[in-house]
Amino acid sequence: MTDRKDDRLWGGRFEREPNARFDAFQRSFSFDRRLLPYEIAVDRAWAKALERIGIFTATEVKQTLAALDKIAERAQNDHAWLEKTGADAEDVHHFVEKALVEELGPLGWKLHTGRSRNELVATDFRLFVIDATAQVKRGLLALCDSLLSQAKAKLGVPMAGMTHMQHAQPILLSHFLLAQAEAFTRDITRLQNAAASADACPMGSGALAGNSFAINRESIARDLGFSKITANSLDAVSDRDFALDYLFALSGIATHLSRLAEDFVLFASQEFSYVILPDEYSTGSSLMPQKKNPDCWELIRGKTGRIIGALLSLLTTLKGLPTSYQRDLQEDKEALFSAHDQVEDMIWVAVGAITSTTFRDDRLRAAASNPALLATEVADYLVHQGVAFRQAHDIVGKMLREAEKQGKNWLELTLPDLQKISPHFVEDFSAGPNVETAIATKVVMGGTATEPVRAAIAMLKNRLTKLGDAL
Repeated sequence: MTDRKDDRLWGGRFEREPNARFDAFQRSFSFDRRLLPYEIAVDRAWAKALERIGIFTATEVKQTLAALDKIAERAQNDHAWLEKTGADAEDVHHFVEKALVEELGPLGWKLHTGRSRNELVATDFRLFVIDATAQVKRGLLALCDSLLSQAKAKLGVPMAGMTHMQHAQPILLSHFLLAQAEAFTRDITRLQNAAASADACPMGSGALAGNSFAINRESIARDLGFSKITANSLDAVSDRDFALDYLFALSGIATHLSRLAEDFVLFASQEFSYVILPDEYSTGSSLMPQKKNPDCWELIRGKTGRIIGALLSLLTTLKGLPTSYQRDLQEDKEALFSAHDQVEDMIWVAVGAITSTTFRDDRLRAAASNPALLATEVADYLVHQGVAFRQAHDIVGKMLREAEKQGKNWLELTLPDLQKISPHFVEDFSAGPNVETAIATKVVMGGTATEPVRAAIAMLKNRLTKLGDAL
């Protein structure tokens, strides 16, 4: 029988060392070290709570807090020490205890009184998610602001609105850009919901049954910035709904970014030529010298699958677990950390690309001026002449078919040609609808006419300011 290491958090029950491969397999410090600032914050709050119930003396808590401050500073500034101390650490909790014992001797073991790693990791992880939502929210506000700036600069520029990837009706480019911003403001709401979901402190839940030392859970929650405590100790150690909520919010953001990316990949193609790609956010071909590729948008589109995969991964892990903490929950963090990092990068790359993109007003206007996009305006004209819309729809279809037979666009049909199709075409129709009038008629709030778009720009600016003030 070999001597077992004496610094494990669970070793007294065991006679033999773990299998070396399993020991490496079950360690998590390589990724949960990211929770170190939160672990130390929780440790500080716990030390103060232990003093309130007489477990720590005033001197002991002072020494413990000083040691925790030293560990935090050293971990940030002394990479070699962090790597050396972390080499034998199972997880972030074990790391801090090892470092405390290194600083304080046996006093370092006292901090773990009455608590479990189950509640510690749940608390650390909640704190991370709350901070992470705020970081991503800042990026989304910047992205919305970049879309808003382009919308203000391009107010009045028409483009071909599309459905089913077919030209449909003329809209303003600003209207299109504001549509993207609306989606991202909904993502901000989902981030806020995820932060609210994480805003409950599990400390005092123990491993599953609660705490035996009459600890003041509310004071710990206040010290850590939580607004409330978790209601049930068994649920508290196993709940990862807040992580699901955050990953769902990230998946929504990534999906909206992917849609935006697809639009700009198309807009940059020679067939559209709506935009000039910024050099700073494009790459070339190793073979074809003429190429400027929209790699920033393609990579954003491509990375979206990883974000959605992280959500599905955690859902799959959780769906097979019985109630209470299970070691499977160690798998909740790596995918979430990666998804957070990827989405942050995706957002800030999109901010830079949107800000630096040049829109080609001439190409946008030319596409919007396609007479086919004005067909609905003709139907609306007939409605104003007293024709029922369904009948007007049929008349316009016949008009388009007649133009095709003559090899013309419908604007080239003469008034006699039109009156053969319907007597409701009269002299005042000779001027014909155009892009400007088609857009100008959409004056309802939320429509694409200039005034509602201008109002939407002002309202969005106000909403973004309020959202930014709330950070």
